[in-house]
Amino acid sequence: MKRRTFMLGSLMAATLMTVTPAAAQEVTMRLHQLLPPQASVPKMAITPWIETIEKASNGRIKIEHYPAMQLGGKPPSLFDQAKDGVVDIIWTVLGYTPGRFPRTEAFELPFMVTNATATSLAFQEYVEKNAMDEFKDVHPIVFHTHGPGLIHAKGSGVTKLEDMQGLKLRGPTRIVTKMLEKLGATAVGMPVPAVPESLSKGVIDGAVIPWEVTPALKITELTNTHTGFSGDHGLYTATFAMVMNKDTYNNLPDDLKKIIDDNSGMAAAKLFGGAMDKGDVIGLGIAEKSGNTILTLDDAETARWKEVAASVEAEWIEEMKGKGIDAASLVAQAKELVAKYTAQ
Repeated sequence: MKRRTFMLGSLMAATLMTVTPAAAQEVTMRLHQLLPPQASVPKMAITPWIETIEKASNGRIKIEHYPAMQLGGKPPSLFDQAKDGVVDIIWTVLGYTPGRFPRTEAFELPFMVTNATATSLAFQEYVEKNAMDEFKDVHPIVFHTHGPGLIHAKGSGVTKLEDMQGLKLRGPTRIVTKMLEKLGATAVGMPVPAVPESLSKGVIDGAVIPWEVTPALKITELTNTHTGFSGDHGLYTATFAMVMNKDTYNNLPDDLKKIIDDNSGMAAAKLFGGAMDKGDVIGLGIAEKSGNTILTLDDAETARWKEVAASVEAEWIEEMKGKGIDAASLVAQAKELVAKYTAQ
């Protein structure tokens, strides 16, 4: 009797092991990022993405969202948090770790961006073709950009190129800060969460950021003027990525991997770029109601800025050549891709 009972129990255990593993596995992941939950990307991209993943998995994937660096560290540490398994997923600004992702910098060059959706789709395709080796230590989910960056400044602000002289402006990345220096400003590099305090304490006179993040940072309360540019291309953009720890992804059963895969790449780039575009509309609307001065430099003045900023592109191409990177080809590809998706 004992032997029969043991054999029956063994058979049941073996049966359970063959029919339940993938179907029963449940996974909890921690997603860490730098912005408050009401900002455009957390509200209109990350949260919907999480909801889609959880619904598609019938609740087998649970994603805990930790905004505003709640799990510790500074924004530049986010990528390594995912790489090292401190957290499972991060969303970050690639330029916060200067020189780490050199090929992605092509999209930060002056007057590359059109709108966030088109430029994000272009950036996603570009990285897939040219820069995946730079992300070999993680599992990429999405690459994207924000929309056209503007100059938000105190006082009378920027109405012409000469107004940039000596102006202390926050820049997000090494390429953008170099551009600001070329244009005459005193560039101060810092992550975007530090901007409000730096403005209020007079550490900076203004900042370059897109409209979408201005409400979360209360920029219309801290500055008086907002300067954009005529034509289809904005002054600059920054690049972003959401990536997953490699072991976290590899340890998922195939059906859960497929859910992540189905909501990665171009589909996710469209979601995140679209959130940025929607955020730009909201941010602009708030500024219009605030009574602040909103300027768009005319074609002739914009051309002056483009002429000065062009040296940033030339110097970047030369710098990358020293690293064995054919940057001229990369810039040409980036421009072609932006034009292709903008036309669509």
